[in-house]
Amino acid sequence: MPNAFSKEEKVAFDQLLEGFNDALVMSRNVSVYNYNQTDAARTTAMPSSVSPNYGTVWRPMPYIMTSATTTPGTAITISNKTQLTVPASITNVKTVAWGMNSVELRDALQEGRLAAGANQKLASDINVAVMQTATSLGSLVVTTGTPAGSFDDIALCDTLMNETGVPGDMRYLSLSSRSYNGLAGNVVGTTRSFGANNRSDKAFERAYVGMVSSFETYKQDYALRKTAYAGGAITVNTTGGTATQANYVPKATDTSVAGILNVDNRFQTITLSSNVGVAAGDAFTIQGIEAVHLITKQPTGQPKTFRVVSVGAANTVVITPPIMSASGAGTTEAELQYKNCERAGVGLAAAAITFLNTTTADINCFWHRSAIELLPGRLAIPENAGVAVMRASTDQGIEVVMQKQFNLLSSLTEYRVDVLFGTALLNPEMAGVLLFDQS
Repeated sequence: MPNAFSKEEKVAFDQLLEGFNDALVMSRNVSVYNYNQTDAARTTAMPSSVSPNYGTVWRPMPYIMTSATTTPGTAITISNKTQLTVPASITNVKTVAWGMNSVELRDALQEGRLAAGANQKLASDINVAVMQTATSLGSLVVTTGTPAGSFDDIALCDTLMNETGVPGDMRYLSLSSRSYNGLAGNVVGTTRSFGANNRSDKAFERAYVGMVSSFETYKQDYALRKTAYAGGAITVNTTGGTATQANYVPKATDTSVAGILNVDNRFQTITLSSNVGVAAGDAFTIQGIEAVHLITKQPTGQPKTFRVVSVGAANTVVITPPIMSASGAGTTEAELQYKNCERAGVGLAAAAITFLNTTTADINCFWHRSAIELLPGRLAIPENAGVAVMRASTDQGIEVVMQKQFNLLSSLTEYRVDVLFGTALLNPEMAGVLLFDQS
């Protein structure tokens, strides 16, 4: 068969896949949704370099229900519940390609080394995509004024998740190398004793931390960075006098345009006194807007944290999550279900915004497993077109495809390895960022 893989290449591919699974640290700790690839092709417009979307499906957010005090023998009020959904798209095709001429092919080990390098890069691409999903949209924000190095730093993330009502299991925290090693140093110093101490020994010998304050911790060697807020003093009207920014009303669908369209309720556009210096990723609180427990709806006594998603014209910004205070006349059942904050009184005409990212620093992210989804894709590559094709799936269902062909004119054997996948943050209030060294 032309361009057939040799036995050695097949063995190398199997080894590549094993190493690929081992390297998928971040993606192992998120949920996986296997989207039917035929449906993906049929329901999404033709992708382009400007809009690389290879399939979108609307995934349900967890229901949040309300309760009422009742008396036996008294009729209860039946209310309609609103199921919110989130668009999840397959948007990433990652490829590593290389060629080897007839002279280079004399060293059989070269193929294995190059394949291992492809494995390393593609696994990194997937891990970084998961990290970017968590760091760009996670709305829970914890800052400290010191470098990492204490259990108390991680406990702040745990406290914030507890106060928000995030489930206590399957929580993960990814720290930059500097932050993780600082925490390992704390473990060595605070848990070491004259007797055997396995946890302290691991921290000392391997800078290994493990579970801390309900989080499984992981070390990044490619931490993303967040720049400091570059603007001045900014306010926002929270009285309800401008549009609906004082209280976002969640809804499952929108009928204002022809047909019925799903609504992505993770975002809200608000108008600031100025958006000069505001950048995507900035974290902030709003004067008089207090966080509530998402299930009990009880105020926590702590400011609600928000993230900037994008900056628009006319002093507008898109934020996550929306300001859902369920206040004012005619409060709907959906507002009561998804209420996420408490607004002080009738609000303030010029509520001060406090930006939390005051110093450029590494972004450490934390999340609940159910908050982030990984969508594996499949590439339909013909296997009878003169190109040798091998394919296999990782533990998460991501298909890895390796192709090979020989170019007679250049005497070059060409290889490429491809993966297709997408990531989605279903609930920004179940993920967040931890920033150290903030003044």
